[in-house]
Amino acid sequence: MQIKDAKVILTGGSTGIGYATAKLLKEQGADVFICARHAKDVQKAISELGIKGTTADVSNEADVKNLFAKALQEMGGVNVVINNAGIGSFASLVDTSVEDFTKTWEVNVKGAFMVGKEAAKHFQKEEYGNIINIASTASQKGFANGTAYCSSKFALAAMTECWRAELRKYNVRVMQVNPSEVVTPFFDKVGATQDKENKSKLHGIEIAHTISSLLSMNDVGFITDATVWATNPK
Repeated sequence: MQIKDAKVILTGGSTGIGYATAKLLKEQGADVFICARHAKDVQKAISELGIKGTTADVSNEADVKNLFAKALQEMGGVNVVINNAGIGSFASLVDTSVEDFTKTWEVNVKGAFMVGKEAAKHFQKEEYGNIINIASTASQKGFANGTAYCSSKFALAAMTECWRAELRKYNVRVMQVNPSEVVTPFFDKVGATQDKENKSKLHGIEIAHTISSLLSMNDVGFITDATVWATNPK
């Protein structure tokens, strides 16, 4: 597709990968509508980037339906949905609480499912659309202390495959991006330290370029999965 023709719903768009993607797609001519849980962050991104948006918690069904209603009204249509909202919880198996496990799945799996469901309703009707799920290299290989997070990303990868099988006949491209470690506020939220100035590690812009490249391919074909690694991280 031509990015200038894109009408994009982007979840988790106020910081990190989401913010970088909204910025790049807007610069390339797309109409972008973001959501995030915190109103202050959403309004800041809207103001800085000149985009549209609303406050929404993707784990809440009413919020997801409202997100699509507002985006359709303000953009006059939607042909790209980027499932980027996600949270993390990292602890050993015995120290992972049921609450933390459930919360991670509520956002990363249930939330993505509800966003994908609303997208599919619209795209099937239009017989065209693009869904990009932002997973992780954690959707490909588990690691110690990753029970909640990795299992949620494996589940997202499984949903991606199911949607792809169902929606291709409607001319809907379902794609997945698997970033390795990216320098974003995500790590601050889970209590991990990162050197924000480290130029050898991936930043949001690399993932944004990946997303833009996937969308830019001629509609006759699509790239199912793109895994992004830093070349030589220090």
